[in-house]
Amino acid sequence: MEFFFRNHNRDHICKTMEHNLAIGVDIGGSHISSMAVGLSSGTLYRETLSGNYVDNQEQAFRIVSSWASCIRETMGKIPAGSTLKGIGFAMPGPFDYVRGIALFRGVPKFENLYGFNIADAMRSSLDLNDDFRLRFINDATSFALGEAWAGGASGAKRMAAITLGTGFGSAFIADRVPVADGPLVPGLGCLYHLPFREGIADDYFSTRWFRIRYLELTGKDVEGVRELLAESGSDPVVSSLFTEFGRNLGIFLAPWLKRFDAEVLVTGGNISRAWNLFGGDLTQTLAGEGCNTRVVVSAFGEDAALLGSAFLFNEELWPDIEKTLHLM
Repeated sequence: MEFFFRNHNRDHICKTMEHNLAIGVDIGGSHISSMAVGLSSGTLYRETLSGNYVDNQEQAFRIVSSWASCIRETMGKIPAGSTLKGIGFAMPGPFDYVRGIALFRGVPKFENLYGFNIADAMRSSLDLNDDFRLRFINDATSFALGEAWAGGASGAKRMAAITLGTGFGSAFIADRVPVADGPLVPGLGCLYHLPFREGIADDYFSTRWFRIRYLELTGKDVEGVRELLAESGSDPVVSSLFTEFGRNLGIFLAPWLKRFDAEVLVTGGNISRAWNLFGGDLTQTLAGEGCNTRVVVSAFGEDAALLGSAFLFNEELWPDIEKTLHLM
C-alpha cells in the first residue's frame, strides 16, 4: 500500500519535491533520525528531517514511542500531492531484517526490545494499514547502499564501505545489491570479527583501540577520538597513533578489497572525520599491498544510511536485496 498525502499547507516545504518518496530512518544506539527521500533522484529533502534522542535502556513501549514520534514528524512535513511508497529502517543488529523483529541480546542496548515485532509496533503507532510497506536492513549495509546509489561510489559496479566508530562496520555492494555470502566476501559481509594481530579487527579499528593505545603510550585516559583530534597539532603521540591506525587498516583491508575487486572504498563514522591524520597512511599502505581500490570519505556522513534505507523501495532491485536479508 502507498500513502497519498492530502490537505497539507506547508509553505516551507520545497515545491519541487518529487511525487514518489520513501522515508529513510536511521536507528542509532542513542538516537533516531528520519527524512523523506526522492526515489527517482536520491534527493534528501532536508526540510523533512526529524530526530530524537533515545534511551536504549528504556522499556520497549517508550523506545517504540520515541521512534514513532520522530517518523510521524517527518510524515507531517511531506506536502500534498506526494506519494509515500514506504518506510525503510537502517537498524543495528542482531535483528531479523526479514520479519522486522528485534533480537538484541548480549549487546548493551535495546535489550528490552528482544522478541518485539518492530514492524507491527510501527504500523500500530503510526496508524498504518497492514499492507503498508516497512522494510529493514543492517545499518552498515544501509550506509553502503546509500553511497552506492547517490554517494561517493555511485558510478562503481563494485564497492565496499566501512564505518569507523564505537564499532567497525562493513558491507560489500555489487551493482547496488549487497553481497553477504560467497567466496569473495567474509560471512555476512562483516569484517569486525576476523582475526587481526593479537585479537580481532574490531579491537583495532574502533574508538576502543585509540583509548587503549593512547593509555599504553602515555598513561593518560581519553574519552574518544574527538579529544585526540583536539591534541593532534601539539602532541606527537597522537600523530603516531593515527599513522599506526592507518597502516594497520590498510594491511587488514587490502586482501579483501583485492578479492572482491572493489573499485571504491567509502569510509564513514566518527573516526573518518580524522581522515587528514590517517588517510594518507591508509592509501599508501593499500598501494604497497598491491591494492588499487580508490578510497573516499563519505560526503553524506550519517545521512548515507537514510539514503540507503529509502533505497529499499527501488522496486527493480528490491527482490535481489531482499534475498540478502536472510543472510544478515
